[in-house]
Amino acid sequence: MKTEAKPEYKNLGFRKTVVPTDIMTVTDILKSTGYFKSYDIEAATELVEDRLKNGEGGGYQFYFLEVEGRTIGYGCYGEIPRTTKNYELYWLAVNNDFRGKGFGRMLLEKIEADIKKKTGRGIYTESSNMEQHSQTIEFYKENGYRQISVYKDYYDIKDDRATFYKKL
Repeated sequence: MKTEAKPEYKNLGFRKTVVPTDIMTVTDILKSTGYFKSYDIEAATELVEDRLKNGEGGGYQFYFLEVEGRTIGYGCYGEIPRTTKNYELYWLAVNNDFRGKGFGRMLLEKIEADIKKKTGRGIYTESSNMEQHSQTIEFYKENGYRQISVYKDYYDIKDDRATFYKKL
């Protein structure tokens, strides 16, 4: 069942420009979900830092979603090296206070449209297969991604990696 943003959120905006305060913004968004370990958050902020240092040449693209002047979600993606126009969605997260209102779908649609504009052929992404990530897995499936592999004990013992793919 698709969920749409509630009408009280009228002042929505997207931006692709990365600014220094996004390091803390990404940290806050990821912490709010309760899903990520400190080293996950560190890895995510390193991608923001890479973009600030290297610009688009570093290969990491971003979309940020702002609601009423507050950045509440973001996605990070990039073309997979040595492939023919396949992309990976590295991160997609919405602040916990705004989850379940359609904002993740909005971000995903913006990212997919950007990849299509760049003649991207498909998108890969991954998630832990742990029960706490069942909403994430369902989200990808609802948005046309199909699970193509499971790597057993990938992140930790009994913490498998599920890989998803969507042909554009």
